[in-house]
Amino acid sequence: MKRALLITTLVLLADQALKVWVKLNFYYDSSIPLLGSKGYLHFIENRGMAFGLEFGGDQGKLALTLFRIVAVIVIAFIIRRVLVKDASVWLVTSLSLILAGAMGNIVDSTFYGQLFSASTPFQKAVLFPPEGGYAPFFHGAVVDMFYFPLWEGQLPDWLPFWGGEPFVFFRPVFNLADAAITVGMAMFILIQGRTSPDEGEVRIAEQPPLPSTTPDSIP
Repeated sequence: MKRALLITTLVLLADQALKVWVKLNFYYDSSIPLLGSKGYLHFIENRGMAFGLEFGGDQGKLALTLFRIVAVIVIAFIIRRVLVKDASVWLVTSLSLILAGAMGNIVDSTFYGQLFSASTPFQKAVLFPPEGGYAPFFHGAVVDMFYFPLWEGQLPDWLPFWGGEPFVFFRPVFNLADAAITVGMAMFILIQGRTSPDEGEVRIAEQPPLPSTTPDSIP
């Protein structure tokens, strides 16, 4: 339980600290380089799902926020169940990362609309603005900031539908919470089907002994 709580708390605090700093110090759609032309802190806001994917207007935004809250409750319940069963460190870590990432984006979408003024290309956001926030509860935008355009070019002309179009890899802008969810999901998939040493020892111990083949046992 302590490991799950520690991982979840550290990832959530780091995610929120970075988001608040970016929100208060960046103009919207501005950036600073991290890795030259291959990586930036680029401030945008996302009203949809992870990696900039949109989801159906105000009603879709509300539905997505409520879905995230339900998902967090379910994941927390699963973590509690697996901890009772003395789960592996990797399983606890993967689920804790997913939980922390989901919670991080819930904080944005639930509270940021009330806590901050709107960010624009010409004005930085203000915390606790006198005139109120930019959106009602559950309708806030998620702060994204990591952008890694590792390769930019033009797709081959022979490629169907997209031939000759400009292409950027990796185009989506994401945040630390998105990264935690992605890493946690990858870890969860990789550890599926693997048996822990303890489980293997139990199975061996439960096998019945083989019949004796010594000369004394021959009729």
